[in-house]
Amino acid sequence: MLGLLGLGIRGRLAIVGVDRVREAAHSGTLRFAVIARDASMNSREKVERLLVAKGVPTVMIESAVTLGGVAGKESTAVIGVVDAQLAKGIRALFESEGAVRSGPRGNG
Repeated sequence: MLGLLGLGIRGRLAIVGVDRVREAAHSGTLRFAVIARDASMNSREKVERLLVAKGVPTVMIESAVTLGGVAGKESTAVIGVVDAQLAKGIRALFESEGAVRSGPRGNG
C-alpha cells in the first residue's frame, strides 16, 4: 500500500506535506490522507482537525521516516491522495487491516 502512495506521488495523484494537504482539503480535492503518528503534535493538529471537519478519511502509520521514504524525503507528516480511484484502492488495502478512520462525510 505504501508502494501505491509512491506511485501516486510520481504520477501527481498524491501530494506531500502539511501545507499542500491542507490546501487540497480546503479546495475539496483531497480524497484520502495518511498521517505519521510520530509527526510533531503541531503538524498533526493542523491537518487532523481540518481533515475531520472536511470528512476526509485518514489512516495513521507509525513513522514519519517511513512515510517520507515513500515520497523520497527524509520524513514527512502527511501524504494526501487527490485521485478518487487511487484513494479508493489505497483505502481498501488499509481497511482490510482495519486501519481507516473515516471523516463525517466519508469522502473517498
